[in-house]
Amino acid sequence: MKIHNFSAGPSILPQEVFEKAAQAVVNLENSGLSILEISHRSKEFIAILEEAKALVLELMQLQDKGYEVLFLQGGASMEFLRVPYNLLPQNQTAVYLDTGVWASNAIKEAQSFGNVYVAGSSKDQNYNYIPKQYLIPEDAAYFHCTSNNTIYGTQMHDFPKTNVPVICDMSSDILSSELDYSAFDLIYAGAQKNMGPAGVTLIVVKKNILGKSERKIPTLLDYQKHIAAESMLNTPPVFAIYTTLLNLKWLKSNGGVAVIAKRNQQKAALLYAEIDRNPLFEGTAVREDRSLMNATFLLKDVSQTEKFAQICASKNISGIVGHRSVGGFRASIYNALPIESVQVLVDAMKELEQYSINN
Repeated sequence: MKIHNFSAGPSILPQEVFEKAAQAVVNLENSGLSILEISHRSKEFIAILEEAKALVLELMQLQDKGYEVLFLQGGASMEFLRVPYNLLPQNQTAVYLDTGVWASNAIKEAQSFGNVYVAGSSKDQNYNYIPKQYLIPEDAAYFHCTSNNTIYGTQMHDFPKTNVPVICDMSSDILSSELDYSAFDLIYAGAQKNMGPAGVTLIVVKKNILGKSERKIPTLLDYQKHIAAESMLNTPPVFAIYTTLLNLKWLKSNGGVAVIAKRNQQKAALLYAEIDRNPLFEGTAVREDRSLMNATFLLKDVSQTEKFAQICASKNISGIVGHRSVGGFRASIYNALPIESVQVLVDAMKELEQYSINN
């Protein structure tokens, strides 16, 4: 039975990734050992880790540009803490853009370390748009933004040009669209939304921005120490990193970021066209800021919710209930989701419209 998985995370991955990961649980590449039991110091895992790091830099076109790749634990929420610990000197100010719950949580963590200036916020409209025309002071320690907001269905399609170090939480749209990744000094992303399973966080950091906070940083929160230890200050999440590698290899074999970006645009265009055409539904995000990864929408008549749920269930559609804080619906259309699944959801919306007409 084909399930059309629109879950916001942990989310869909390519079928071949599931199959190869499942085989590795039994026997990793004919080693006679499971991926779940090999030593993180073994030559097999060292090769996996190094290949994953190299693929990240290749897909982002950051080879030989002074960046280091880390695979750590604690989720993106840990980076809310680790970023100011490493980058915010006590006598400087960090600049943040407030575009949703996770951006707001990052701001709260940074405020424990020093001065924080919120350059713009969309909280006044329940985060349904991305702030524009905000200013970033030239003497700021860094500028922090969240590229895609899973709960509210908004996405930054343009980033500010500044000489200040730019830090970006890309947890839910990493490697989904063409970007100049060299414009960012530090990128972090929880893998479970678009890149791999839960349990590992990707950090891509330009080395020359580190070591300037003048703080005594606890070992496990120090990016420089993680770099020196090659992501092995503590036992890394071996299986999560291996599955992420499989997904990175799948992405490369399918044409890389440029090709997947076009597919994502096609999927989003198909779904948003139906949201805008169908008189029963309405989108929640401002159109110019709509996310290509998380489409959020409402039923204008909530009494039809149960019927829509029945139709979706009959078509094996899973994971479209909106976040508990906002309600409605959310369809996460990450890299691995085929356009055929989006068409099934569109058909379900049309079926509800026809039912409404007939009844």
